[in-house]
Amino acid sequence: MEWKEIYAQWKNYDELDDSVKTSLEHIETDEDLLKDAFYAPLEFGTAGMRGIIGAGINRMNIYTVRQATEGLATFIEELGAEAKRQGVAIAYDSRHKSPEFAMESAKTLAAHGITSYVFESLRPTPELSFAVRELNCIAGIMITASHNPPEYNGYKVYGEDGGQMPPQDADAVTSYVRQVENPLLVRVLNERDAEDFINIIGEQIDTAYLKQLESVTIDKELIARTGGDLKLVYTPLHGTGKMLGEKALKQAGFNSFLLVPEQAEADPDFSTVKSPNPEEHSAFEYAIRLGEKEQADLLVATDPDADRLGAAVRLPDGSYQVLTGNQLGALMIHYLLSAHQKQGTLPANAVVLKSIVSSELATAICHEFGVKMENVLTGFKFIAEKIKEYEQTKQQTFVFGFEESYGYLVKPFVRDKDAIQALVLLAEIAAYYKEKDMTLYDGIRQIFDKYGYYQEKTISVTMNGISGLEKIKQLMSGLRASSPSEFAGIAVDSVEDYDSQIHRHADGSSEKIPLPSSNVLKYHLTDGSWIAVRPSGTEPKIKFYIGVKAESEQAAADKIAALTDALHQHTEQ
Repeated sequence: MEWKEIYAQWKNYDELDDSVKTSLEHIETDEDLLKDAFYAPLEFGTAGMRGIIGAGINRMNIYTVRQATEGLATFIEELGAEAKRQGVAIAYDSRHKSPEFAMESAKTLAAHGITSYVFESLRPTPELSFAVRELNCIAGIMITASHNPPEYNGYKVYGEDGGQMPPQDADAVTSYVRQVENPLLVRVLNERDAEDFINIIGEQIDTAYLKQLESVTIDKELIARTGGDLKLVYTPLHGTGKMLGEKALKQAGFNSFLLVPEQAEADPDFSTVKSPNPEEHSAFEYAIRLGEKEQADLLVATDPDADRLGAAVRLPDGSYQVLTGNQLGALMIHYLLSAHQKQGTLPANAVVLKSIVSSELATAICHEFGVKMENVLTGFKFIAEKIKEYEQTKQQTFVFGFEESYGYLVKPFVRDKDAIQALVLLAEIAAYYKEKDMTLYDGIRQIFDKYGYYQEKTISVTMNGISGLEKIKQLMSGLRASSPSEFAGIAVDSVEDYDSQIHRHADGSSEKIPLPSSNVLKYHLTDGSWIAVRPSGTEPKIKFYIGVKAESEQAAADKIAALTDALHQHTEQ
């Protein structure tokens, strides 16, 4: 069906939701906007879906949410009556329409006789992951667009292990979602009829989660000595982090923290920041202002659904530097392995997990402690899959997992990145260095001095609309058709094509990559540097990753600059 026919369906639908109708009226005079809203369904993939709120099949609205839930419900029905009884946990963040989308999901499930457990108010993504496991649910739904701008919302599906659905199950759900021909006609129960299937949850899950969080702390005596002296500034960036973050810090013994008042309360417009993303230095503007006033040791920010954590550390001159996700990962791994080794609690078969585009500094630290480092594809669901595998085989014991995009997991009672766990751990690490009269800045410098100067850079390019998606496809096919032999005069030693799952070396040899297929290219250079190219699975973006190691900070920066220039030359051809 052509997009104009689908648009006409929506325009002429007598029972169209009022807010959707208003949105449709706002774009009716702009054919480009109309076409973008109706030309193709909002993509539902392994990470769920994410898009701009508005009218149309390519937008987030109650109808596309119902369509997604209809696909999940069909998947659950195929599993049988017990799966329907186990039900689905549902949580939502502080974004526009999040509560409504959560309830529409529950009412759609109810139409299939499927039980749901809906949080009474906004909650972090990691708590949704925990709730799936705690309640023995068959699946979970999280209504969130993570750190995207305020006009976005999204829908993430979790499996019964609390991790985002693995590809095989996600593909099955996706196929059912695509079988829904007209999202306007998906059946839902009204709230009164749905009451028998919808359970409201809240404090009981909070209490159980916080109890598990106690296990994140390693050195309670250290915190007893120094926790009260550590000056920490925390901002939840108008999102879900405050409720559990504040309680978690107090529970762990950190009582001298301050919340950024302007950003402590939920605000779907994220009115004090350009982007509610702790990866962005601008997100720390208010925290830095308060930190300078209070001479805080550490500034910490969590994104709106509290699965990502960023931090800024105090420099000798009193200013603050925002650390990269890789640097935070290195600090956490080094402290965890050191502290566990000191206490004799480091498992002999310990393993750390990271994504293929994260820093090799983490690998170097693990090797120093005799701990295995295992790489997985980008996406925390792959870390969750490995944790599940280790529990079954007992071959490895998980001690930490991270991605360079500010996602960390310490304890596997959650099966997704967990900024609340990371908040508690990072506060402990800051206390450790404070007792030594050092800052976290000193700590990362000490790590660089020991292991070498690793530096990374991520370049994210947004390509919106139909033309943007086509440009991304052409860029990836062009790189595959004519593979670069060098970057900045440094020869390519090997290329990993995760789509074909083949690792090709310059000498002509090759081997199979033991990971699932994914649209990623990674170039390993002869000097140990690497470059990776990966289209985003949930946003109209393509990302370029660069990693280097050098003898000094300046030498590493020079390598990054040269490879950035070379990358631009290759991708603009």
